[in-house]
Amino acid sequence: MNNEKKALIIIDVQKAFDDEKWGKRNNIHAEIKISEILTLWRKKGWQVIHIQHMSDNPSSLFHPENDGFAIKELVKPTVGEVIITKKVNSSFIGTNLEEFLKLNFLTTVFITGLTTPHCVSTTTRMSGNLGFNTYLISDATAAFGMRDQNGKYYNPEIIHSTTLATLNTEFATILTTEQLINRII
Repeated sequence: MNNEKKALIIIDVQKAFDDEKWGKRNNIHAEIKISEILTLWRKKGWQVIHIQHMSDNPSSLFHPENDGFAIKELVKPTVGEVIITKKVNSSFIGTNLEEFLKLNFLTTVFITGLTTPHCVSTTTRMSGNLGFNTYLISDATAAFGMRDQNGKYYNPEIIHSTTLATLNTEFATILTTEQLINRII
């Protein structure tokens, strides 16, 4: 892992997810963990890529004219860091992410962000399918509770854990922030 060119991908850490409409969330310290990783990445001079969800719907929290579109201060991009906007769950669809990674020989990606069962999961699956050496940092992502098609409620921890289980080994290696730091330092 130390000799490979690596990128940190931070997905949708936007103010929109602070809105109460989402309900209960697990892993309330995910942004702190992402910030920890980001600080290390910046120290090492490694590639950081911020993904920002953008809606065309003016009433969406993710519309560029709404406060929710902004990336949270804790992980705010600095000069020189890549920002890619997307309109769907996958950070690869309708963007230049794949091309950017390949042109820069970035073969290993570390995925963090919001939310685990949506954009994080979709991006992780595609990353693995596209052949990138993919790592998902379990405590640097979070989920909200959800209802299934029959109205049954699943708490955020179940959603988070089940999503990680579906990605583990088939699409990505799942690590905690501590495990990641111990592997790359």
